[in-house]
Amino acid sequence: MRLLLAEDSIALADSLTQSLRQAGYAVDWRTDGRDVQLLGEQETYDLCILDLGLPGRGGLEVLQNWRDQRLSMPVLVLTARGSWAERVEGLRAGADDYLSKPFHPEELLLRLQALLRRSHGREPQQALDAAGLTLDESTQQVSGPGLHAVQLSATEFRLLRYLMLHAGQILSKTRLAEHLYDYEAERDSNVIEVQINHLRRKLGKQAIETRRGQGYVLVGLTP
Repeated sequence: MRLLLAEDSIALADSLTQSLRQAGYAVDWRTDGRDVQLLGEQETYDLCILDLGLPGRGGLEVLQNWRDQRLSMPVLVLTARGSWAERVEGLRAGADDYLSKPFHPEELLLRLQALLRRSHGREPQQALDAAGLTLDESTQQVSGPGLHAVQLSATEFRLLRYLMLHAGQILSKTRLAEHLYDYEAERDSNVIEVQINHLRRKLGKQAIETRRGQGYVLVGLTP
C-alpha cells in the first residue's frame, strides 16, 4: 500500500516514515501544500496523512481542492491537540478521520489500517481475511488451510496484503508496482514476477493464478 505523507515537521515526518515503512507501507513525504496537492492528483495513492498546517498551501485547501476534483483517496487529517474547530473543518471538507497531535505511532497505524480496510469494504479487525487466507499485519505472518503462521519477507507481505484486499480481481504488474513502491523507487515489473513466485512457494502454486497478458489473480486456498 502506498501512502502520501504531508507534514512539515522534519522530526515527526522522519519518525512516521520509519514507522510506516516498517509496517509495510511505501511512503512519499512532502512538506509544501502545493507539492502535496499536485502529487495527490498525479500519482496513485491508497491514503494520505495530511497535516493542516502546511506552508505554501494549507492542508484544508488541499483537501477541498481534491474533493472538488472528486478525488476519493482516503485522508487522515492531523490537527493540533484541542483544536476542535480544525477537526470540524477537516471533516466538513471531506476528511475520513482525524488524529490530534501529539499521538502514539501505534494509534496512527491502527487508524490507517481501519481506513484502508473500510475503503475496500472490509471490517477493520486485526487480521485480514480473504481467499481462505488470514494475514496478521502486526507479525506479517499468513495462515490458511495447511499453513500455520508462515513468516513473510517485507516485500512479500506488502504484495500479499494488496492481493488480499483485491482478492479475485485481475491486477496488472503496472498496477501492483504503482501501489507497492514509492515515487523514487525503480518500478521493475520483473521484481513483481519474482515476488509472486516467492509467494507461490509459501502458499502453494494454486493460490495465485497468472492471466496471460493481463496480470495476476489471488484465488486463495480452500479447506
